[in-house]
Amino acid sequence: MKPAKIQLGERIKEIRKAKGLTQEQLAELVDIEQKHVSRIELGKNAPTIDRLEMIAKALNVPMGSFFESGNQEANAERVAKIERMVRDLDEDYHRIILKFSQILKEFNEK
Repeated sequence: MKPAKIQLGERIKEIRKAKGLTQEQLAELVDIEQKHVSRIELGKNAPTIDRLEMIAKALNVPMGSFFESGNQEANAERVAKIERMVRDLDEDYHRIILKFSQILKEFNEK
């Protein structure tokens, strides 16, 4: 089994790539140097909880997504595909999708 900081780094990299961001872009969003992002993704450095929270916000994912098990790559690819599809739609469809997402969220919370 890989050490936790390597698994965490791999997961951050996986999500970053699924979001279509470079290490440089993520570093800018989190206000750190690109080489620090690289060290985190390689598992050489482990981010603090505060930094991990900043990375999650920059990637627009809940912090728990860094620790989920299962077929994470397929899920990240699915999310990225949905994002690309929605991006190509017009504003009316954006409103419909937003409303539908809100309904699904409310349904899941019950």
